Amino acid sequence: MLQNVGTVDRVIRILAGLALIAGSLLGYIGVWGWIGVVVLATGVFRFCPAYMPFGLSTCPAKTPGAKP
Repeated sequence: MLQNVGTVDRVIRILAGLALIAGSLLGYIGVWGWIGVVVLATGVFRFCPAYMPFGLSTCPAKTPGAKP
């Protein structure tokens, strides 16, 4: 599967998603906090569909000829 979310972006998305969900569960924020599920999923799967139309990626560039 195509990956377009880098490591730092991934950590931020996972933490933000968990924070939004926790805030909603604890009653600090309203129902809109459940949008954290989408944010969490993009971090877990390392894929953000919103990046695709713009050709964006926060993954490090692969150097041609580099060993994996």
